[in-house]
Amino acid sequence: MNSKEEQTNSEVTNLENESFIEQQKDPNYINKQIEDNKLDGKSIDIKDEYKFGWSSYSEITNGRFAMIGFLTIIIIELFSKQSFLKWAGIL
Repeated sequence: MNSKEEQTNSEVTNLENESFIEQQKDPNYINKQIEDNKLDGKSIDIKDEYKFGWSSYSEITNGRFAMIGFLTIIIIELFSKQSFLKWAGIL
């Protein structure tokens, strides 16, 4: 690329940055951002209760049990000084 193209690209970037800064100074822009971040009624009414199938509650529960199992395997390997598979009699 020659210097003229580089200058043109940097000018375009500067203009985009300036327009973004001006947009952020506009009070209507800030109010619109605040409205976008408000929670609707559905989001507030989420309850932690078991549902059959794929749900956030099931995913969180399965993730916690996986972390407990992984930590248990690490502790077994540290205290027994051998691999978990050998300790369990698999190998």
